[in-house]
Amino acid sequence: MAMALTMKHSIYRSSWESKCKVILLALLILVTGASGTSGGGAAANTTITSSEATNNNSNYSVTYDRRSLIVNGHRKLLISASIHYPRSVPAMWPGLVQLAKEGGADVIETYVFWNGHEPFPGKYYFGGRYDLVKFCKIVQQAGMYMILRIGPFIAAEWNFGGIPVWLHYVPGTIFRTDNEPFKHYMQNFMTFIVNLMKQERLFASQGGPIILAQVENEYGFYEAAYGDGGKRYALWAAKMAVSQNTGVPWIMCEQFDAPIEVIDTCNLFYCDQFTPLSPNKPKIWTENWPGWFKTFGASDPHRPPEDIAFSVARFFQKGGSVQNYYMYHGGTNFGRTSGGPFITTSYDYEAPIDEYGLARFPKWEHLKQLHKAIKLCEHALLNNEPTLLSLGPLQEADVYEDASGGSCAAFLANTDDKNDKVVIFRKMSYNLPAWSVSILPDCRNVVFNTAKVSSQTSLVEMIPSDLQPSSASPVRGLKGLQWEVFEEIAGIWGNADFIRRGFVDHINTTKDTTDYLWYTTSLFVDENEESLINGSNAILQVESKGHVLHVFINKMFQATASGNGSVPSFKLRSPISLKAGKNEISLLSMTMGLQNAGSFYEWVGAGLTSVKVEGFKNGTVDLSSNTWTYKVGLKGESLRIYQGYGLNSKMWVPTSAPPKGQPLTWYKAVVNAPPGDEPVGLDMIHMGKGMAWLNGEEIGRYWPRKSSKNDKCVLQCDYRGKFSPNKCNKGCGEPTQRWYHVPRSWFKPAGNILVIFEEIGGDLTQIKFSLRKVSSICAHVPEDHPPHDLEHLQHGEIEKNIGKPTLKLKCPTNTRVSLVTFASFGTPTGTCGSYTEGNCHDPNSVSLINKACMNQSECAVELSNRNFNMGLCPNTTKNLAVEVQCS
Repeated sequence: MAMALTMKHSIYRSSWESKCKVILLALLILVTGASGTSGGGAAANTTITSSEATNNNSNYSVTYDRRSLIVNGHRKLLISASIHYPRSVPAMWPGLVQLAKEGGADVIETYVFWNGHEPFPGKYYFGGRYDLVKFCKIVQQAGMYMILRIGPFIAAEWNFGGIPVWLHYVPGTIFRTDNEPFKHYMQNFMTFIVNLMKQERLFASQGGPIILAQVENEYGFYEAAYGDGGKRYALWAAKMAVSQNTGVPWIMCEQFDAPIEVIDTCNLFYCDQFTPLSPNKPKIWTENWPGWFKTFGASDPHRPPEDIAFSVARFFQKGGSVQNYYMYHGGTNFGRTSGGPFITTSYDYEAPIDEYGLARFPKWEHLKQLHKAIKLCEHALLNNEPTLLSLGPLQEADVYEDASGGSCAAFLANTDDKNDKVVIFRKMSYNLPAWSVSILPDCRNVVFNTAKVSSQTSLVEMIPSDLQPSSASPVRGLKGLQWEVFEEIAGIWGNADFIRRGFVDHINTTKDTTDYLWYTTSLFVDENEESLINGSNAILQVESKGHVLHVFINKMFQATASGNGSVPSFKLRSPISLKAGKNEISLLSMTMGLQNAGSFYEWVGAGLTSVKVEGFKNGTVDLSSNTWTYKVGLKGESLRIYQGYGLNSKMWVPTSAPPKGQPLTWYKAVVNAPPGDEPVGLDMIHMGKGMAWLNGEEIGRYWPRKSSKNDKCVLQCDYRGKFSPNKCNKGCGEPTQRWYHVPRSWFKPAGNILVIFEEIGGDLTQIKFSLRKVSSICAHVPEDHPPHDLEHLQHGEIEKNIGKPTLKLKCPTNTRVSLVTFASFGTPTGTCGSYTEGNCHDPNSVSLINKACMNQSECAVELSNRNFNMGLCPNTTKNLAVEVQCS
């Protein structure tokens, strides 16, 4: 249910009742012991149970030992998927959760977003995208578990790391150290969230889905900078969290001195070599990054599915028990929620589910198959000690087998990042591609290899759809889409907020209530200056701590400059046009999201530090110590003309044609919803920089800033070898973000009000909605691919299930194969969208695929003599590659 509330920090059971239960439970543990294991365990359990556990049969315990979590007495090997509720909309949540479940996830993980829930001290909000309870109950209804990472510091490329900006201005506050004001507010929020979850009976100890909770986040990277205060704070945070009596274990990720009360966990691209601090704690991977975030002006990171699968298989091979994808669905940084600075509005993360809610193929399907293969090994993995066998210099096997031979699972790994290897395991020969793991749930048959991707690939396009005028538009008498405009003043509007000699810090002045801060001063130029006489320009030099600056001289836009995601500060050197006499220098400083991590990160500032003008006969003029007039924000923001009553303000002026290239202008149009039900993006490629809204909802910042053509990009990524964020980049020389997600649930059938604020000038007539559609699907299967149908494979049927490698295609919902654009069995080359026949080709390939797949919503084609000439090209590994269109 949606909630906007202020809740007293109360205990939902009487303190006397809770104390009695703790005493009784302690006595019970002393009398009966606390094993809680299922099958053969490795070590005595550390048992975590709930002080709230009653005779309610729906309640269940969550315990652990060094091998795994134990839920209600049963060991669990868990696949978790990060989905952040504020980065999508409630209408998307059920579909996202279900798609994660279909992909093989058991658990949904999310942070809790403090600054979204407590925008003002003691005033809480849980409506709309911040309806945490509703999100948790959707997960529960899907039959899945939850990991609730309360933090409340979260980093997450989220504005200010999730901590409310107002807390920075509470006197004496220092974030994330042994500081009383910070600890006070942190504990208040933590307690509030825990009590809310208890009230809704959402912890596992109450029959709810939450099996783990997290306090703090990656503090180990920064603790040393805070000295002894950091150590005291980490210990306090752990004890404070445990004292909340949630009845589930608490975790601390990347906490290198985690107290014994909590489980320390790993956040890296690879966590197979991670070992918990205590031998009695399970091996948990809270963040496996299947992609990476983007910053405006940078190219697109890409992590191939082969490497992700390799990292996951290695983790479970080496004793892992809980693995979480951060992110499984990244979503969108709506409004001004992105951090960084310079994090894009899109938080797609190249995750298995894309920003718009569509499964990303082949990544989603390849990982789904991996999860199925690992689950086939679950009993053997969780109930036996591994035996490590060397199969070569960089090849090894981990074998999990019970003494009776009743269960056995093996992982064969080749960590050579260049060469395929043939290894002998139990007197049988296995081919291991470079940088891969083969999974043998019965220690004999390979059901999955991380490097062999047989899953279909989708080509997804953004299909343009012109903005259609709505009959509900208030503008009458003109044909076509009608725009209304409101023009900002370049400089101080209304009364100045204050006047001061020299510069103030941007963030300390705006307190993040807006991105915008005006700095204005004046410069007198003598009419006899040579630059005026000979027509040359003076040179403006500006230095800024960040993040973006637009320069207006005498109300005219003249220059812009910015930092980037690596270095927010910048220097500007630009010619400017001045006139004889008094010149108004108006500098619009902007933030692009606040710092979200780092030691003492809350003290990182922004804004101007130096302004000079050179080119005068008496030398350079330093304006830094001038008297400057300041104004926080824009007039349109103050009037809130982008939502509510402001949408009908008389300030809006109809125009027969929207001005092109005009800075500091608000635009409004009333449009119909785009046709169909496909996800929608707003195409802003022809705009400059600004923000957008639909029906008062914040789409977010837009900026089609291009990455450098000199960035290192690749046409095809080599998955082999350790991944880093810059290894496999794409999109050099292209806009980092062209399209901006507009959730379908924000649209009405007609009368949708689109508002754009453009800072530096663009072409409104080129703005379009775009529909996200799958244009083609492809699959590529080699004849030596593991011949098991993982979709329906059960553990006891592995020997019976051995068949032939099979190519499978499945069209999007409500579509069928309408055209076979490529099919070749032999040695085809290329990738989806660019396949070509090789020297070896079965000429019957196209006709066979047509027969098997045309007009079908899905089809499967076996690589067998019945279908193809398997004798083609002897001594060559043949492949079947197919591309089709669905409609």
